[in-house]
Amino acid sequence: MNRRHFLARSASAVTGWMGGTLMARSLLTGQGSPKRARLGVSTWSFHNLFPSTRDDNVPAPEKPLDLLDFPEMVADRYEVHEVEFVAPHFASTTASYMQELKGRLQKAHSHLMNICVDIDELELGGGLSDPDPKLRERIITACSKWIDIAGELGVGSVRCDPGKINSADLSPTVASYRKLSDYGASKGVAVIVENHGGVGSEHPEELVRIFREVGGDFFGALPDFGNFPNQETRERGLLLLFPYARTVCHAKASRHREQMDDAQFVSRCVAIAQQAGFRGVYSIEYGGPDPYGGVQHIIDLLMQSV
Repeated sequence: MNRRHFLARSASAVTGWMGGTLMARSLLTGQGSPKRARLGVSTWSFHNLFPSTRDDNVPAPEKPLDLLDFPEMVADRYEVHEVEFVAPHFASTTASYMQELKGRLQKAHSHLMNICVDIDELELGGGLSDPDPKLRERIITACSKWIDIAGELGVGSVRCDPGKINSADLSPTVASYRKLSDYGASKGVAVIVENHGGVGSEHPEELVRIFREVGGDFFGALPDFGNFPNQETRERGLLLLFPYARTVCHAKASRHREQMDDAQFVSRCVAIAQQAGFRGVYSIEYGGPDPYGGVQHIIDLLMQSV
């Protein structure tokens, strides 16, 4: 893929949203089969191989992963050219590092589809939902820097968690996301919210209320196949969230094996996504002890369903 096609593919992430979904970003002209072009891999799948996110009870690997090497590793091993980065895995945010990262993406003929903005500021107080406008403004400023980074790298979206939502008063949360999504729109970057960390997991209806209040093409959902307490809530939650999906969803295997096997689980989640008209990328977010094998397992399941 030459530079012109790479840039066109990135630009289409900005201009392709219609009816609440991300329309195909030249996926049919991407690397490999049309099905494989719909798949992506998140660096979080390999979080224990990155020093910044390794779990305390996991020994250090002999060879840690470097974000600069990630696109090529995913392309070579899995023939997948869509990647998702988690903010702590960036070794730097300097202009020279961004230029190097862009070069590595281009070398692998890959595209960065989303950045998960896991930063310390989002943990302050109630985060983007805190009642203190000054604290929220500080957090919004910190998140806006990652919108700038996303714009520089040609990324379609950033995930920013809402913090501690007050169901009785959503106005602080809505105000924060209106500011962020307006700023994101100016950069061609959507702000998306995932059902995780207690947010939208047990009560996905709360996220839908926020999506409706904020509105706009540059604000929406990042549905995660997991992160629900049970299958009933998952079924209801994904049906609610996928109509608001923008760029990516997180694909995982079943955590409730007593109800269905992995193949049935992934097939059902993909069916809900297709029912909602989702045209974005299924980003694999594996969390088990064998990330290389685990990612391959989910790729195999997705290739049967997408």
